[in-house]
Amino acid sequence: MVGAAPIAPDLRFDAITLGEVSGLACTPPGARSDQCLLYLHGGAFVIGSASDYRSLYGELGRAAGVRVVAPDYRLAPEHPFPAALDDALSVYRSLLAGGLPASSIALAGDSAGGGLVTSLLLAAGAAGLPMPAAAVLISPWVDLACTGVTMRSKADADPALTRAGLLANAALYLGTRSLETPLASPLHAELAQLARLPPLLVQVGTAEILLDDALRLAARAAEADVRVSLSVWPEMPHVWHFFGFMLEEGRQALTEAGDFLRARLADWR
Repeated sequence: MVGAAPIAPDLRFDAITLGEVSGLACTPPGARSDQCLLYLHGGAFVIGSASDYRSLYGELGRAAGVRVVAPDYRLAPEHPFPAALDDALSVYRSLLAGGLPASSIALAGDSAGGGLVTSLLLAAGAAGLPMPAAAVLISPWVDLACTGVTMRSKADADPALTRAGLLANAALYLGTRSLETPLASPLHAELAQLARLPPLLVQVGTAEILLDDALRLAARAAEADVRVSLSVWPEMPHVWHFFGFMLEEGRQALTEAGDFLRARLADWR
């Protein structure tokens, strides 16, 4: 379904390899060459690809006015945790080594990709790497234990996800590791770890079981003195941005995220 979304013909996609991880780069018309958005796709750590998500990150890159790189990080169960995180960190290191300052890089991801972006930030901080200018987290899955209250209270409203399905995929990703492993479930990271995060925009709809993941992550980051913008969209389903080609709220959410990225890349603290 995701891969079937229409892709604007003026978006250019090229095969790339960064840090020995292959993927795609998208260049929207007029995109700045001195800035970059690293996008990590969703798919519950077991499905999805850079090709499938072209319509989403391509339009986000257009809204932000930047080039986007989308790696094909390794997927479970063939490649369980921490393979995906290792790949994401390798790509980030490669961007830095290629001459882009951290202040010219932003991160974004949806669903499991939003959680992986958060984990990448934690891992980068622990490794002593500089933080990027900002991160956009779209309907992020950050608690693989699925303990949020909206896992049940929003179950009937969510047309895409179920708690049982998420838990099954979490088991494939983590194996025998705890579902609260901080670098897989970043909601459970210590405040001192979260305090390193750059400014965040967290977008979530009220018609999704991951609503509470987004709310709790924003609250935990705020408790750690992180600059956080929380944007809750009434009656929107999981990653409604995909439907921007026919849904006004999808286009508006992409514009909101693009404006946030533009502002942070232009005014990095």
